[in-house]
Amino acid sequence: MLNFLSRHKTELPTAESALPGREKAMPVPARHHVLDAPLQGPFPADTEQAIFGLGCFWGAERIFWQIPGVYTTAVGYAAGMTPNPTYEEVCSAKTGHNEVVLVVYRPAEVSFEDLLARFWETHNPTQGMRQGNDVGTQYRSGIYTTTEMQAAAAAVSRDRYQEALTAAGRGEISTELLPAPDFYYAEDYHQQYLAKNPHGYRCHAKTGVPVPR
Repeated sequence: MLNFLSRHKTELPTAESALPGREKAMPVPARHHVLDAPLQGPFPADTEQAIFGLGCFWGAERIFWQIPGVYTTAVGYAAGMTPNPTYEEVCSAKTGHNEVVLVVYRPAEVSFEDLLARFWETHNPTQGMRQGNDVGTQYRSGIYTTTEMQAAAAAVSRDRYQEALTAAGRGEISTELLPAPDFYYAEDYHQQYLAKNPHGYRCHAKTGVPVPR
Protein backbone atom coordinates (compact mmCIF):
# COMPACT_ATOMS: atom_id res chain seq x y z
CA MET A 1 0.00 0.00 0.00
CA LEU A 2 2.81 2.41 0.87
CA ASN A 3 4.54 1.68 -2.43
CA PHE A 4 1.32 2.43 -4.28
CA LEU A 5 0.88 5.75 -2.47
CA SER A 6 4.48 6.75 -3.15
CA ARG A 7 4.14 5.84 -6.82
CA HIS A 8 0.91 7.81 -7.04
CA LYS A 9 2.58 10.90 -5.62
CA THR A 10 5.54 10.73 -8.00
CA GLU A 11 3.76 10.14 -11.30
CA LEU A 12 2.52 13.10 -13.33
CA PRO A 13 -1.13 12.90 -14.41
CA THR A 14 -2.22 12.78 -18.01
CA ALA A 15 -4.25 15.58 -19.58
CA GLU A 16 -7.29 13.32 -19.32
CA SER A 17 -6.80 12.49 -15.63
CA ALA A 18 -5.81 15.99 -14.43
CA LEU A 19 -8.27 17.93 -12.31
CA PRO A 20 -10.40 20.50 -14.21
CA GLY A 21 -9.54 23.54 -12.09
CA ARG A 22 -11.42 26.81 -12.41
CA GLU A 23 -11.49 30.13 -14.24
CA LYS A 24 -11.16 32.39 -11.20
CA ALA A 25 -7.62 33.31 -10.15
CA MET A 26 -6.48 33.10 -6.54
CA PRO A 27 -6.74 36.44 -4.68
CA VAL A 28 -3.37 37.51 -3.29
CA PRO A 29 -2.10 40.43 -1.18
CA ALA A 30 -1.25 43.61 -3.03
CA ARG A 31 2.26 43.90 -1.61
CA HIS A 32 5.16 41.71 -0.50
CA HIS A 33 5.22 41.18 3.26
CA VAL A 34 8.99 41.72 3.44
CA LEU A 35 10.03 43.79 0.40
CA ASP A 36 6.89 45.96 0.27
CA ALA A 37 6.84 45.63 -3.52
CA PRO A 38 3.83 44.59 -5.62
CA LEU A 39 3.19 40.85 -5.84
CA GLN A 40 1.57 41.16 -9.25
CA GLY A 41 2.62 43.02 -12.39
CA PRO A 42 3.08 44.96 -14.41
CA PHE A 43 6.57 45.17 -12.97
CA PRO A 44 9.15 47.93 -13.61
CA ALA A 45 10.76 48.02 -17.04
CA ASP A 46 14.24 47.46 -15.61
CA THR A 47 13.28 44.05 -14.15
CA GLU A 48 13.21 40.52 -15.53
CA GLN A 49 11.34 37.46 -14.31
CA ALA A 50 12.20 33.80 -13.84
CA ILE A 51 10.49 30.92 -12.06
CA PHE A 52 12.25 28.32 -9.92
CA GLY A 53 11.10 25.06 -8.35
CA LEU A 54 13.32 23.63 -5.61
CA GLY A 55 11.09 21.83 -3.15
CA CYS A 56 8.63 23.29 -0.68
CA PHE A 57 8.04 26.86 -1.79
CA TRP A 58 8.04 28.33 1.72
CA GLY A 59 11.79 27.96 2.16
CA ALA A 60 12.49 28.47 -1.52
CA GLU A 61 10.88 31.90 -1.55
CA ARG A 62 12.84 33.01 1.52
CA ILE A 63 16.09 32.09 -0.24
CA PHE A 64 15.34 34.45 -3.11
CA TRP A 65 13.78 37.43 -1.34
CA GLN A 66 16.98 37.79 0.69
CA ILE A 67 19.14 38.33 -2.40
CA PRO A 68 20.05 41.99 -3.07
CA GLY A 69 18.69 43.04 -6.44
CA VAL A 70 15.53 40.94 -6.20
CA TYR A 71 12.57 43.28 -6.58
CA THR A 72 9.79 40.94 -5.47
CA THR A 73 8.92 37.27 -5.09
CA ALA A 74 5.74 35.23 -4.94
CA VAL A 75 4.94 31.56 -4.50
CA GLY A 76 2.65 29.66 -6.79
CA TYR A 77 2.12 26.71 -9.07
CA ALA A 78 3.50 26.10 -12.57
CA ALA A 79 4.27 23.45 -15.19
CA GLY A 80 1.00 21.59 -14.70
CA MET A 81 -2.33 21.22 -16.47
CA THR A 82 -5.01 22.37 -14.02
CA PRO A 83 -5.90 26.08 -14.30
CA ASN A 84 -5.90 28.06 -11.04
CA PRO A 85 -5.32 25.06 -8.77
CA THR A 86 -5.61 25.09 -5.00
CA TYR A 87 -2.87 23.89 -2.67
CA GLU A 88 -4.86 20.79 -1.80
CA GLU A 89 -5.29 19.96 -5.48
CA VAL A 90 -1.58 20.36 -6.18
CA CYS A 91 -0.74 18.11 -3.23
CA SER A 92 -3.05 15.43 -4.65
CA ALA A 93 -0.60 14.95 -7.56
CA LYS A 94 -3.55 15.32 -9.92
CA THR A 95 -2.69 18.72 -11.39
CA GLY A 96 0.89 18.16 -12.59
CA HIS A 97 1.99 21.43 -11.02
CA ASN A 98 5.24 22.19 -9.28
CA GLU A 99 5.53 24.40 -6.18
CA VAL A 100 7.53 27.34 -7.52
CA VAL A 101 8.79 30.83 -6.78
CA LEU A 102 8.34 33.74 -9.17
CA VAL A 103 11.47 35.90 -8.91
CA VAL A 104 11.41 39.44 -10.27
CA TYR A 105 14.89 40.91 -10.27
CA ARG A 106 16.95 43.82 -11.58
CA PRO A 107 19.74 42.47 -13.86
CA ALA A 108 21.74 45.64 -13.22
CA GLU A 109 21.95 44.60 -9.55
CA VAL A 110 21.97 40.80 -9.63
CA SER A 111 22.70 38.57 -12.62
CA PHE A 112 20.66 35.58 -13.67
CA GLU A 113 23.83 33.51 -13.23
CA ASP A 114 23.94 34.56 -9.58
CA LEU A 115 20.33 33.44 -9.14
CA LEU A 116 21.17 30.12 -10.77
CA ALA A 117 24.11 29.60 -8.41
CA ARG A 118 21.86 30.20 -5.42
CA PHE A 119 19.30 27.80 -6.91
CA TRP A 120 21.79 24.95 -7.28
CA GLU A 121 23.50 25.41 -3.92
CA THR A 122 20.35 25.47 -1.79
CA HIS A 123 18.70 22.21 -2.82
CA ASN A 124 19.52 18.75 -4.19
CA PRO A 125 18.60 18.65 -7.89
CA THR A 126 19.24 14.91 -8.26
CA GLN A 127 16.27 13.59 -6.29
CA GLY A 128 13.58 13.51 -8.97
CA MET A 129 10.05 13.93 -7.64
CA ARG A 130 11.10 14.84 -4.12
CA GLN A 131 13.21 17.17 -2.00
CA GLY A 132 14.49 15.83 1.27
CA ASN A 133 11.65 14.16 3.15
CA ASP A 134 8.99 15.70 0.91
CA VAL A 135 7.86 13.31 -1.81
CA GLY A 136 5.63 14.24 -4.72
CA THR A 137 5.50 15.78 -8.17
CA GLN A 138 5.15 19.27 -6.69
CA TYR A 139 8.63 19.04 -5.13
CA ARG A 140 10.60 18.47 -8.34
CA SER A 141 13.50 20.68 -9.36
CA GLY A 142 12.78 23.09 -12.21
CA ILE A 143 13.97 26.26 -13.92
CA TYR A 144 11.38 28.06 -16.04
CA THR A 145 12.86 30.82 -18.17
CA THR A 146 11.34 33.91 -19.80
CA THR A 147 14.08 34.77 -22.34
CA GLU A 148 16.37 32.88 -24.71
CA MET A 149 19.37 34.24 -22.82
CA GLN A 150 18.04 32.81 -19.55
CA ALA A 151 17.42 29.44 -21.21
CA ALA A 152 20.97 29.29 -22.57
CA ALA A 153 22.48 30.34 -19.24
CA ALA A 154 20.41 27.74 -17.37
CA ALA A 155 21.59 24.94 -19.67
CA VAL A 156 25.25 25.97 -19.32
CA SER A 157 24.90 26.24 -15.55
CA ARG A 158 23.25 22.83 -15.30
CA ASP A 159 25.98 21.16 -17.37
CA ARG A 160 28.77 22.75 -15.33
CA TYR A 161 27.15 21.71 -12.09
CA GLN A 162 26.65 18.18 -13.38
CA GLU A 163 30.38 17.98 -14.02
CA ALA A 164 31.03 18.98 -10.41
CA LEU A 165 28.47 16.48 -9.11
CA THR A 166 29.90 13.66 -11.23
CA ALA A 167 33.41 14.42 -10.01
CA ALA A 168 32.09 14.16 -6.45
CA GLY A 169 30.43 10.81 -7.16
CA ARG A 170 26.89 12.19 -7.05
CA GLY A 171 23.88 11.39 -9.25
CA GLU A 172 22.34 12.86 -12.36
CA ILE A 173 20.53 16.18 -12.28
CA SER A 174 16.78 15.75 -12.76
CA THR A 175 15.97 19.47 -13.02
CA GLU A 176 13.52 20.29 -15.79
CA LEU A 177 14.41 23.29 -17.96
CA LEU A 178 11.38 24.78 -19.71
CA PRO A 179 10.15 28.08 -21.11
CA ALA A 180 8.10 29.70 -18.35
CA PRO A 181 4.57 28.22 -18.35
CA ASP A 182 1.51 29.85 -16.82
CA PHE A 183 2.18 30.90 -13.24
CA TYR A 184 -0.74 30.60 -10.82
CA TYR A 185 -0.40 32.45 -7.52
CA ALA A 186 -0.73 30.35 -4.38
CA GLU A 187 -3.10 31.22 -1.56
CA ASP A 188 -2.55 34.29 0.62
CA TYR A 189 -1.25 32.34 3.62
CA HIS A 190 1.56 30.78 1.56
CA GLN A 191 2.98 34.13 0.43
CA GLN A 192 6.17 34.97 2.39
CA TYR A 193 5.19 32.22 4.80
CA LEU A 194 8.47 32.07 6.70
CA ALA A 195 8.44 35.82 7.33
CA LYS A 196 5.05 35.43 8.99
CA ASN A 197 6.02 32.14 10.65
CA PRO A 198 9.76 32.37 11.38
CA HIS A 199 9.92 28.89 12.91
CA GLY A 200 7.94 27.27 10.11
CA TYR A 201 8.84 24.12 8.24
CA ARG A 202 11.93 23.97 6.01
CA CYS A 203 12.68 20.92 3.90
CA HIS A 204 15.64 21.69 1.69
CA ALA A 205 18.42 19.15 1.27
CA LYS A 206 21.79 20.07 -0.20
CA THR A 207 24.38 18.15 -2.18
CA GLY A 208 27.31 19.68 -0.34
CA VAL A 209 29.03 20.17 -3.70
CA PRO A 210 30.10 23.77 -4.41
CA VAL A 211 28.66 25.46 -7.48
CA PRO A 212 31.40 26.24 -10.03
CA ARG A 213 31.94 30.00 -10.30
